[in-house]
Amino acid sequence: MENVNTYSKKERNMFLTGMFGQNMIYNVVAVGLYYYFQNVICLPAIALGWIFAIARIWDAINDPMMGSIVDKTKTKWGKCRPYLIFSPIVICVITIVAFFNGNYANAKASGNKTAMIFIVAWAAISYVLWGMSYTVGDIPLWGIISRITESEKDRSSLISLSRIIASIGAGLVVVSIVAVSQSLNTAFGLDTNAQKGFIIAAIIITIIGSALFECAGIGTKERVPNSSETKTMKESFALMWKCKPFRRILISGLLRAPLQLMMNIAMTLLTYYYCKGNLTYAFTKLDIFVIVLILGGGLFVGQFVSMAISPALMRKYETKKVYNLFSGLSAIAFALLFVVYLIAPTELSKMGFVAVDGILFFGTGMGFGGVNVCQSVMISDCIDYEEYHHGYRPDGIFFSGQSFITKFSAGISSIISGYVFDAVGYTDINISKMNEAIANGANFATDYTAYSKAMWFLISIPPAIGMILAVIPTLKYEIDKKSHDKMLEELIKRHSENNQGDTNG
Repeated sequence: MENVNTYSKKERNMFLTGMFGQNMIYNVVAVGLYYYFQNVICLPAIALGWIFAIARIWDAINDPMMGSIVDKTKTKWGKCRPYLIFSPIVICVITIVAFFNGNYANAKASGNKTAMIFIVAWAAISYVLWGMSYTVGDIPLWGIISRITESEKDRSSLISLSRIIASIGAGLVVVSIVAVSQSLNTAFGLDTNAQKGFIIAAIIITIIGSALFECAGIGTKERVPNSSETKTMKESFALMWKCKPFRRILISGLLRAPLQLMMNIAMTLLTYYYCKGNLTYAFTKLDIFVIVLILGGGLFVGQFVSMAISPALMRKYETKKVYNLFSGLSAIAFALLFVVYLIAPTELSKMGFVAVDGILFFGTGMGFGGVNVCQSVMISDCIDYEEYHHGYRPDGIFFSGQSFITKFSAGISSIISGYVFDAVGYTDINISKMNEAIANGANFATDYTAYSKAMWFLISIPPAIGMILAVIPTLKYEIDKKSHDKMLEELIKRHSENNQGDTNG
C-alpha cells in the first residue's frame, strides 16, 4: 500500500480541535440543558421525558435523510467540508436560544397556566430545532474521517483520538456548566435557582465551542474520491438495512440505548447525593472534592484508557471481539453499582464505598469509550465493504447511523427516566421544594431516599441490560481483519487507477 493518501499532523490537529468544540456544544445540551430543564426551571418529568424522546427520535429519522444529502453533495471543497464550514454558527445561535426560557415551577406555584404551556412549548420547539441543526454538522464531522485518509491505521488512530478528545470536551462541559452557573449565581447574587447563571455559562461555553468546531471545516481536505453513482433518499435508507454488517451494528447500538442514562443522570446524582444540591460545594470541602474526583474521574478516565488502548487491541484481535468484550465487562460494572447502593443506600460517602464505586465507574467508562471507538471503526469498515462489493461509498448515510444510535438512545433514555422520576415524584414543583429544603439543611441521601434510589437504579440496571443485549447482534459480524485488509488494498488500487484516468483525461 505505497500510494496511500492520508492527512498531515496539522490537518489532524485542526480536525481534533473541531471535534473538541463540537462535543462542547453537544454536552451543553445533552447534559447541561437536560439538567437545566429538570433541576433549574423544573419541567414536569413526563413532559421532559417526551420532549427529549420525540425530538431525539425525530432526529434519529432525520439523520439518514441528512446522510443521504451529504452523499449527494459535490462541491470544490468535497461533500462533507461545506457543512462543517457553515453549520457551527447556526448551531451556536439555536443552542443559546434553547436556554432563554421561563421557570415552570414558579409559573405553576402562581397558577399561571398560560406561562406553563409556553415554557413547555418553548423547550420542545427549541430542542427540536437544535437537534436538526446539530445533525447538519455532526454527520459530516464523522463522515469526513473516512474521506481524509485511505489508511486503515491512520483512520483507526484518528477515530480513537477523536473519541478521546470528544470525551475531554464532554467532561469539561459536564462539570463546568453546572459548577460555573452556580458560582456565577453565588458571586453575583443573580437568583436563587441558578437560572441566570446557567444562561450566562451556556452562552460562554457555546460560543467557544462553536469557534473551535469551525476548525474541522477550514483545516481538513477530502482525499478519497466520490462515487460516480448517487442514490435517492429511499435507496439510501434501504442501503442501511441491506448491508448485513452495518445492520448488525445498528441493531446492537439500538439495544444498548439505556447506556445514555449514565450521562443524563450522573451529574444530577453527584450534585445532590454528595454536594448538597450545589456542585460548587465540592470546591469548598476537600473530602467532597475527593469523592467527586474519584467517581467522576473514574468514569472519564475509564473512557480515556479504553479509547487509548482500543486501536492496539483491534490490531491484535478482531474488532467485534474487542467490542463485545467492552460491552460484557461494563455490563457487570453497571449492575454492581446498584448492588453497592442496596448494601449501603445512605452511607456511600464513606471512603470504602467511594473506592469501590470509583472502580465500578471506571469499568462503566471503559465500556463507554471502547464500544464507541469500535463502533466508529466498524462503521468505517462497512463503508469500505459497501464500496468494495457494490462500487458505492456511503460515507454520509452510514455515519448518520452512528448519530441515529446516539439520538435514539437519548430519546429512549429520557422516556425511561421520565416515567421512573414521575413514579417517585421527582418532578416540577417537588424538585423546587427539595432544592429549598436541601439549602436549609435537608440531606438528599437520607431525606429523599426514593429519589436517590431512582437515580442509582437508572444509571445502573437499564444500562447493564442494554450492554448485554448489544453483544447478541455482533456475534456473527461479517467483516474480519483478513477480509478487510483485502478489501482496502483493492480499493486503494481502484482509487489510484481512477485518479490516473482523470489525469490522463
